[in-house]
Formats: sequence, structure tokens, C-alpha cells
Amino acid sequence: MKAFVHVALKKTVLDPQGQTICRSLASMGYTGVKEVRQGKFFEIELENGADPERARREIERIAREVLTNPVIEDFTYRLEE
Repeated sequence: MKAFVHVALKKTVLDPQGQTICRSLASMGYTGVKEVRQGKFFEIELENGADPERARREIERIAREVLTNPVIEDFTYRLEE
């Protein structure tokens, strides 16, 4: 089983790196891009035969306690067999 975790700044937090990327894209001629928000992506391999409910709880805990700063970041995840 694999877990795919996406971490991004909360919408209320300024994203200077995303703004820089957006300006760079505009200067390169990509005029249709309105906004860019950057984030982090984690792919976590779990033990074979892991209980899906236990895996869900463990991934949520890992994301909340290790992968994110809950003051400024949110996360989403999905599990895949």
C-alpha cells in the first residue's frame, strides 16, 4: 500500500515562491496563468497487508506531526493498494 501526501500553504498564507514562479511564467509568455501555489509531495510505501483504517490513521498522524507545520500548512492524502 502507498500513501500520497500533498502539503501546501494555507490559502491565508502568502506564498512568495509561488508568486515568483507566476511572474516568471508571465515573463516567459505564459499569459493564462493567474496564480501559482507551491507545495510538497510525499510518496510513502507502507508494509504489505497493512490494515486500511490503521494506515489512514498513521498517515494522518505522520502528516500532521512530521510533514506539515499546522500553523501555516494544510495537507491532503490518498491511499492506494
